[in-house]
Amino acid sequence: MGMTMTQKILAAHAGLQSVEPGQLIEADLDLVLGNDITTPVAVKEFQKSGATKVFDKSKVAIVPDHFTPNKDIKAAEQCKMIREFAHCMEVENYFEIGEMGIEHCLIPEKGLAVPGDLIIGADSHTCTYGALGAFSTGVGSTDMAAGMATGKCWFKVPSALKFVLKGKPQGWVSGKDVILHIIGMIGVDGALYKSMEFVGEGLKYLSMDDRFTMANMAIEAGAKNGIFLVDEKTLEYVKEHSTKPYKVYEPDADAVYDEVYEIDLSTLKPTVSFPHLPDNTHTIDNVGDIAIDQVVIGSCTNGRLEDLRVAAKILKGRKVKKGVRCIVFPGTQKIYLDALKEGLITDMVEAGAVVSTPTCGPCLGGHMGILAKGERAVSTTNRNFVGRMGHVESEVYLASPAVAAASAITGKITDPAAIMSV
Repeated sequence: MGMTMTQKILAAHAGLQSVEPGQLIEADLDLVLGNDITTPVAVKEFQKSGATKVFDKSKVAIVPDHFTPNKDIKAAEQCKMIREFAHCMEVENYFEIGEMGIEHCLIPEKGLAVPGDLIIGADSHTCTYGALGAFSTGVGSTDMAAGMATGKCWFKVPSALKFVLKGKPQGWVSGKDVILHIIGMIGVDGALYKSMEFVGEGLKYLSMDDRFTMANMAIEAGAKNGIFLVDEKTLEYVKEHSTKPYKVYEPDADAVYDEVYEIDLSTLKPTVSFPHLPDNTHTIDNVGDIAIDQVVIGSCTNGRLEDLRVAAKILKGRKVKKGVRCIVFPGTQKIYLDALKEGLITDMVEAGAVVSTPTCGPCLGGHMGILAKGERAVSTTNRNFVGRMGHVESEVYLASPAVAAASAITGKITDPAAIMSV
């Protein structure tokens, strides 16, 4: 029986000729990742295990990004703890304020993820690196601790869903709209513990930033991971960002999939996910008249340079509606600087947006954008659960940077085409 991309990567890292769905394996790790919320727990478990050093100082990455810059004393203590741990263990990839970024934007930018890698991270959106043809998945802090100590982790080999992408996206349709459409189609448990594998001629019309967005949200369909077929765009990105050796894995012609979905990208429309689940999706022509209080543009899902370009293009020369808070979070310091050099930050600030340092803050209701009771936000983040961004009686509508920027101008959920046609 043939293997999928994910199964081939797992087999190679387990030292096996082949694996099959449901098989339990122990595999070698290429990177172990943690942040300021999950790493403190992992450090305690690491110390309890009796380990005195990490398995490889170059293969552990720690990025304080959730409650940083520190929002309170507890956050400061957590960061202090992991800072001291990283220093003691001589962790090479420790990135804090001044050189930091939102972890899932920063790791690819630093070249720490490449095709064929096996990566675990104590954060559910670690699946982002599947955009590069890597197997990456979120784990608990205990697994992170074991990974730091041993360089290994156990896995149950997932079965897979195949998504054959065809056609070229039209208008303002982006990777965010594609993945929201897919989640709306299969549901938040439609890929439960499965690999979502993206192939097809339509890939050539999706940028790397589109692919990072889509892989990032595979977990919102319940997936173990999302992974893209490696093509010229992937290899160009890798060559620009990394000197690590890599290996490209392609699915066998006779690989077995639980389901195969064909999606014509040319038929998709900008899509919005209504409260309180990502699969509660509506196309932009069916959203109705929904007034909003806040717009958030950024996060590990949509905080990359291409996202800021789209938002700035819509905001330039216009004004955020009075009474609407528009908050922009570039994904990394480099993205922030590039946006400055291009004039994107100026365009957004002159429009009435506020631009913040890279942080996960508002996405998880942490800080710098909390919603009060009864407030609504359009957000380019990845989750809209009850209370996700603040009060349990607030509402979050997930959308692309284009829809978010257009909505900031009108004060209600808006088709970007309506703004740009004026």
